[in-house]
Amino acid sequence: MSESKKYSIEEAMKAQRSLRDAAGLEPEQFPLEAFVGMVSDEIETLRKRDKTDEEIASIIRNSSAIEITAAEIAENYASPEERHQHGE
Repeated sequence: MSESKKYSIEEAMKAQRSLRDAAGLEPEQFPLEAFVGMVSDEIETLRKRDKTDEEIASIIRNSSAIEITAAEIAENYASPEERHQHGE
């Protein structure tokens, strides 16, 4: 069996941006809850490395225009069970 193709998030975002531009659509917007769900794998890894939710929120705020608090991370974090139930 052949290995499936894989692409970085940056390449996926470039393709999506081009498709949305071609379709005359505005950039896609994600509610905070969906965003935290999408980055819950990374949050889990950082927590295992003893980063607090406040430190994680600070990383997000300092690297993007996303305003988020530690409480919002804790409230919207998707557990491994919640993240992996979509593939079943």
